[in-house]
Amino acid sequence: MMEVISIADKLKKISTHWEPKIIAELNGQHVKLAKLKGEFVWHSHEHEDELFMVVSGILDIHFRDSIRTVTAGEIIVIPKGIDHKPVAVDEVSVLLFEPSTTINTGDSDDFNLRREDLDRI
Repeated sequence: MMEVISIADKLKKISTHWEPKIIAELNGQHVKLAKLKGEFVWHSHEHEDELFMVVSGILDIHFRDSIRTVTAGEIIVIPKGIDHKPVAVDEVSVLLFEPSTTINTGDSDDFNLRREDLDRI
Protein backbone atom coordinates (compact mmCIF):
# COMPACT_ATOMS: atom_id res chain seq x y z
CA MET A 1 0.00 0.00 0.00
CA MET A 2 1.36 3.39 -0.93
CA GLU A 3 0.95 5.82 1.90
CA VAL A 4 2.02 9.38 2.52
CA ILE A 5 3.66 9.49 5.95
CA SER A 6 3.85 12.64 8.01
CA ILE A 7 7.05 12.61 10.05
CA ALA A 8 5.67 15.38 12.28
CA ASP A 9 2.50 13.39 13.02
CA LYS A 10 4.49 10.23 13.77
CA LEU A 11 6.86 12.12 16.10
CA LYS A 12 3.86 13.31 18.13
CA LYS A 13 3.17 9.65 18.95
CA ILE A 14 6.63 9.15 20.50
CA SER A 15 6.97 10.09 24.16
CA THR A 16 10.02 8.05 25.22
CA HIS A 17 13.72 8.36 24.45
CA TRP A 18 15.98 5.78 22.77
CA GLU A 19 13.02 3.64 21.61
CA PRO A 20 12.95 3.63 17.80
CA LYS A 21 9.59 3.13 16.08
CA ILE A 22 9.18 1.72 12.57
CA ILE A 23 7.31 4.04 10.20
CA ALA A 24 8.03 2.32 6.86
CA GLU A 25 9.80 -0.62 5.23
CA LEU A 26 11.43 -1.09 1.85
CA ASN A 27 13.82 -3.63 0.36
CA GLY A 28 14.59 -5.26 3.70
CA GLN A 29 15.23 -1.88 5.31
CA HIS A 30 13.39 -0.17 8.15
CA VAL A 31 12.75 3.54 8.29
CA LYS A 32 12.53 4.45 11.97
CA LEU A 33 11.86 7.52 14.04
CA ALA A 34 13.20 8.10 17.53
CA LYS A 35 13.58 10.79 20.11
CA LEU A 36 16.93 10.88 21.86
CA LYS A 37 18.09 12.60 25.01
CA GLY A 38 21.20 11.96 27.07
CA GLU A 39 23.96 9.48 26.22
CA PHE A 40 23.58 6.12 24.53
CA VAL A 41 26.12 3.28 24.87
CA TRP A 42 29.30 2.72 22.91
CA HIS A 43 28.57 0.13 20.23
CA SER A 44 29.13 -0.92 16.64
CA HIS A 45 27.22 -2.96 14.10
CA GLU A 46 29.23 -5.78 12.55
CA HIS A 47 27.13 -6.17 9.40
CA GLU A 48 25.07 -2.98 8.99
CA ASP A 49 25.72 0.63 8.07
CA GLU A 50 23.43 3.15 9.81
CA LEU A 51 21.99 6.39 8.54
CA PHE A 52 20.94 9.07 11.03
CA MET A 53 18.98 12.08 9.77
CA VAL A 54 18.37 14.77 12.36
CA VAL A 55 14.81 16.07 12.05
CA SER A 56 15.13 18.51 14.95
CA GLY A 57 17.79 19.35 17.50
CA ILE A 58 21.53 18.73 17.58
CA LEU A 59 23.06 15.25 17.78
CA ASP A 60 26.68 14.56 18.61
CA ILE A 61 28.04 11.22 17.45
CA HIS A 62 31.13 10.29 19.43
CA PHE A 63 33.73 8.16 17.72
CA ARG A 64 36.84 6.80 19.39
CA ASP A 65 38.95 9.60 17.87
CA SER A 66 36.49 12.42 17.17
CA ILE A 67 32.99 13.84 17.55
CA ARG A 68 30.72 14.72 14.64
CA THR A 69 27.83 17.14 15.17
CA VAL A 70 24.70 16.63 13.07
CA THR A 71 22.01 19.32 12.99
CA ALA A 72 18.43 19.48 11.68
CA GLY A 73 18.28 18.62 7.99
CA GLU A 74 21.64 16.82 7.98
CA ILE A 75 22.54 13.14 7.79
CA ILE A 76 25.46 11.00 8.78
CA VAL A 77 26.18 7.46 7.63
CA ILE A 78 28.10 5.32 10.07
CA PRO A 79 29.84 2.42 8.32
CA LYS A 80 29.56 -1.07 9.77
CA GLY A 81 32.18 -1.95 12.35
CA ILE A 82 32.76 1.64 13.55
CA ASP A 83 32.42 2.22 17.32
CA HIS A 84 30.11 5.13 18.07
CA LYS A 85 28.00 6.65 20.84
CA PRO A 86 25.13 9.06 20.09
CA VAL A 87 24.78 11.93 22.57
CA ALA A 88 21.87 14.39 22.73
CA VAL A 89 22.27 17.14 25.32
CA ASP A 90 18.74 18.33 24.56
CA GLU A 91 15.99 16.27 22.94
CA VAL A 92 16.69 15.34 19.33
CA SER A 93 14.34 13.75 16.80
CA VAL A 94 15.98 11.45 14.27
CA LEU A 95 15.02 9.38 11.28
CA LEU A 96 17.02 6.16 11.00
CA PHE A 97 17.44 4.09 7.87
CA GLU A 98 18.97 0.68 8.38
CA PRO A 99 18.55 -3.03 7.60
CA SER A 100 15.60 -4.65 9.39
CA THR A 101 18.04 -6.93 11.25
CA THR A 102 19.78 -4.00 12.99
CA ILE A 103 19.63 -4.04 16.79
CA ASN A 104 19.95 -0.55 18.26
CA THR A 105 22.69 -1.48 20.75
CA GLY A 106 24.73 -3.44 18.21
CA ASP A 107 27.51 -5.39 19.90
CA SER A 108 26.95 -3.76 23.31
CA ASP A 109 25.79 -5.99 26.14
CA ASP A 110 23.72 -3.16 27.66
CA PHE A 111 20.32 -4.83 27.70
CA ASN A 112 18.62 -1.90 29.44
CA LEU A 113 18.66 0.09 26.18
CA ARG A 114 18.38 -2.84 23.76
CA ARG A 115 15.16 -2.85 21.69
CA GLU A 116 14.49 -5.87 19.47
CA ASP A 117 10.71 -5.95 18.93
CA LEU A 118 10.01 -2.44 17.68
CA ASP A 119 6.56 -0.93 17.56
CA ARG A 120 5.15 0.25 14.27
CA ILE A 121 3.43 3.60 14.31
